[in-house]
Amino acid sequence: MDARTIGAVLRARDHVAREPFGEEGVRLGDIVLRNRLVTSSSLLGYGVSNSRLVPYGMSPVSLFVPLAEFGAVTTRTLTVEPREGHFTTRDEYALSELPDLLKRYGKVLRGTDAGWVNAFGWCNVGIDAYLRDYYPRTRDQRVIISLGGFSAEEFVTLVDRVNAAVPAGDIAAVEFNVSCHNVNFDFSTILQDVLDEAVPRSNHPVILKLSPDYDYLRNAEQAAKAGVSALTAINTVKALRLDPRTGEPWLSNRYGGLSGRAIKPIGLRVVSELREAGVTLPIIATGGIRTVDDCREYFWAGADAVSLGSATWLASYPGYALAPLRALHVRRVLKAVRRYGALPTRSALSP
Repeated sequence: MDARTIGAVLRARDHVAREPFGEEGVRLGDIVLRNRLVTSSSLLGYGVSNSRLVPYGMSPVSLFVPLAEFGAVTTRTLTVEPREGHFTTRDEYALSELPDLLKRYGKVLRGTDAGWVNAFGWCNVGIDAYLRDYYPRTRDQRVIISLGGFSAEEFVTLVDRVNAAVPAGDIAAVEFNVSCHNVNFDFSTILQDVLDEAVPRSNHPVILKLSPDYDYLRNAEQAAKAGVSALTAINTVKALRLDPRTGEPWLSNRYGGLSGRAIKPIGLRVVSELREAGVTLPIIATGGIRTVDDCREYFWAGADAVSLGSATWLASYPGYALAPLRALHVRRVLKAVRRYGALPTRSALSP
């Protein structure tokens, strides 16, 4: 199959929509994105930060990339109450504090072979602080709010608070993170209750984030029956690294989530298997995406949109000096994928 065939497949899945703010966008079911390229949860924090060094998100690359031009920017996972996790809720530091901050990062985020392992443990300011202090400053962005909890009741509370603060249509969707490995919880015990109780209450489309370490085919079937609007595939892969000299785990949580280039073949497999199993929900693919070719592979596998995660946003660490160069590359990917938006009038995925 060639690029025109991919375009035909994508046209069969969605159509161009007119967004409430007057821009042409891509509709995936009842989710409206500005284009097919979004950002993954947590990598850009809340889409804006309080730090003078990094005013947009958590990555220096975000200083040089127009976040408002992405299909949507996904927040870090937010909980009912503020949560320190294995790190901190702070996002503002003086220069004198940076050495200590880097040491703390070393306990929750480490580069490994072709990827990263992390165990931040859902550190976040809480849903109320986000809606009060951060969301109003990201109104120029299309936003996906990531939500996390340990019971159906917590997800219901989160949905209710988003409903109360954000009118229907003002955000792209809420994403249910019911698959994170670095909070030490078996989400399979609550998934069905979360779907049954929280999904119907949401005034916004719901995306379910799938883990390759759970029964993602069954989870996708559950999501479809519950009225979920789309799937994110995949979450990080449960992983472990040990110091070869001492046997001590790299991360303070021992286990963490593996992301980056190393998991791209796994992400492609999951997306393909979902389609082979007959799953028709829109899929936002993430896992090792860094180039236009990576995006194209995921579209071939069956994805409707793609998400940039650690393979992109952490690529310039250490050293802010490389951020402008890395940002040029991200801009090229964004420009290429934005061409895929108006599907009825032009061929998708043309090189």
